[in-house]
Amino acid sequence: MPQQKDIVKIAIQMPGAYPQLIQLDQKKPLSAVIKEVCDGWNLPGPDNYSLQYADGVQTYITESNRLDIKNGCILRLTKAPGRCAEDLYKGIQSSDSDVRCDSLKQLACVSTDVTFAQEFISRNGHSLLVKIVEDAHEAPLIMAHTLTGFMELMDHGIVSWENLSAVFIKKIASFVNATVLDASIQQVSLAILESMVLSSSSLFQQVKQEVTLERLLSQLQVTNQQIQTKAMALLMALLQTAGHADRQELFVFLGKKNLRQYIYKNIIHSSASVGDEMAHYLYVLQSVTLNHLEPRMRMPLDSYNQDQREILHGLRQAAFETESENSLSHEQRRSLCAKEFKKLGFSNNSNPGQDLLRAPPGLLALDTMAHFASCYPDAYSRFVLENSSREDKHECPFARSSIQLTLILCEILSIGEPPSETGSDYHPIFFAQDQLLDELFCICIQLLNKTWKEMRATQEDFDKVMQVVREQITRTLSSKPTSLELFKNKVNALNYSEIIKLRQTERLHQEETLAPPVLELKERLRPELLELIRQQRLNRLCQGTLFRKISSRRRQDKLWHCRLSPNHKVLHFGDVEEDTETPTIESLQEKIPVADIKALLTGKDCPHMKEHKGKQTKEVLALAFSVTYDVEEYSLNFIASSRTDFCLWTDGLSVLLGRDMSSECMRSELETLLSMEIKLRLLDLENVPIPDSAPPVPKPPSNFNFCYDFSQAEQ
Repeated sequence: MPQQKDIVKIAIQMPGAYPQLIQLDQKKPLSAVIKEVCDGWNLPGPDNYSLQYADGVQTYITESNRLDIKNGCILRLTKAPGRCAEDLYKGIQSSDSDVRCDSLKQLACVSTDVTFAQEFISRNGHSLLVKIVEDAHEAPLIMAHTLTGFMELMDHGIVSWENLSAVFIKKIASFVNATVLDASIQQVSLAILESMVLSSSSLFQQVKQEVTLERLLSQLQVTNQQIQTKAMALLMALLQTAGHADRQELFVFLGKKNLRQYIYKNIIHSSASVGDEMAHYLYVLQSVTLNHLEPRMRMPLDSYNQDQREILHGLRQAAFETESENSLSHEQRRSLCAKEFKKLGFSNNSNPGQDLLRAPPGLLALDTMAHFASCYPDAYSRFVLENSSREDKHECPFARSSIQLTLILCEILSIGEPPSETGSDYHPIFFAQDQLLDELFCICIQLLNKTWKEMRATQEDFDKVMQVVREQITRTLSSKPTSLELFKNKVNALNYSEIIKLRQTERLHQEETLAPPVLELKERLRPELLELIRQQRLNRLCQGTLFRKISSRRRQDKLWHCRLSPNHKVLHFGDVEEDTETPTIESLQEKIPVADIKALLTGKDCPHMKEHKGKQTKEVLALAFSVTYDVEEYSLNFIASSRTDFCLWTDGLSVLLGRDMSSECMRSELETLLSMEIKLRLLDLENVPIPDSAPPVPKPPSNFNFCYDFSQAEQ
């Protein structure tokens, strides 16, 4: 008695007969099952029959794949693969052209099945197809079926491509090179040549000699998308399989023929949509071409290379006036160079080449900077001079930014990464622009400077700015701009405030997709975490902060200190000296009871901003706040040293006044705390012991020789 798991309930069909519903015993030999089915329809000779899936890919059922049959499958009783192969083999050799055509058409369909392919090839059927192609006497329709059947048979890997004769290869190549020929023949011929090229280097050389690249390029201009796709596939196979010398030769030829413009004009620009297969080949071409930059990306700057040193000094000379430089002594010239390299934003201004030892981006960073300076000299000078005249803490370092931006662009464009077998994410802009990396850099370095100003960034915010710039670039490229001008317009429209809005929208969307219990947990945690932030703000006010007074004169601004009393009832403040450590409450002579504070004002509403109206920059306005007290006749005026201090104090004062905190720092911290707390609450901690107290701090090591000295790297 067979076990229930070995029984599969299926239906079996046969044309002109009622279906049979049987319980297939998977342990019974397949030949016995077929005999029972044949007996059910009174069919003699069960050895001449086989079972085949009726739906989808109509694969023959064999002992090796029978376990894939599931309950409810519909099978069909059909000719056994051996009998089918024998019949088609004879039909192909018939003197009747209609019989030959029908046999070859059927062969093209059934050759997708490996069981049939083995039977047909065992009868030397593939050699029969090769002879038909070599003789080339058949009508176009018969030839198309012959080539399709041959391609399907070869795809199983039963016969090696290297066994093919030179005559056959020449004939297939002639089909591709022909200017007037049936489209279906050209399409499958291109596919056959692609498989040859990918199979071995010797066949690559033969195909390269027989197929004219001009003809391949002309096939990219045809309206038939299938031929376009197969021509592109063969072109990519040639590029990927070629050795270094052959690949260089191909790239030189394709560069002269403006391949990318061909593709942009005839495929991307003229088509409403690009098919998945073509998208993959466009992605491969983009990847293979951009990977030509990899050697430069992996190569650090050589301080002894005169050409590289001249490019480096050319950046300095292009940014600053150097007319009288030759009259300076060696030491004076060295000092001037160091000063100007510092203004350019190099970390190691005495030896700027040290900044370019990082690989990647290696010499690509030097290339992109030099391209920007030479092709857009006005924009380059404006960038450098504008930032070298800012306060030190707000200047955007050109060199440091350029090196990091080049690395980001290399990562976004996947330079140095081999193309994926399934990748299809190509950039239309690549085919519309010859020097994509250089031109993208020129747009994005100016974008970086714009974003830096929008974020009111300091040197400490460098990584944060670069993250925003990366997001601006990736979001814009994901919209598939088809020209450099379109990319420039889109990426500049995607300013910092737009990025913040998009992030908030996406975060809200993620929250909406959360399960109701998670949303409920989040709302329950919010008050607790808000209270935690309130206490942190009050503690920060109790620690106190150093502020600068506004001075209309050009002398050094005076400093003053303000702090909240431990009982949160009084604000103490007073003037302090430059080098004074945190003063005690007793040393601060003036105070304001919190109960007397009437209002908290920010920005242009502050009294000290109204007094200097028109003289304050946006940066100062964004850091200004005041508290009014008594009958609103008096005010205590602040200008924070950073946006963080501004947020801490305005939040803390809002808490003292019984108002809600509203700063962007508070919102960011609340989201971070909520996210961390929810992740911790949702951890699967079953059977995981959680200690009641923190583990002991380990003893310090006997020495710290393992620490990396960053100061040495910067010198």
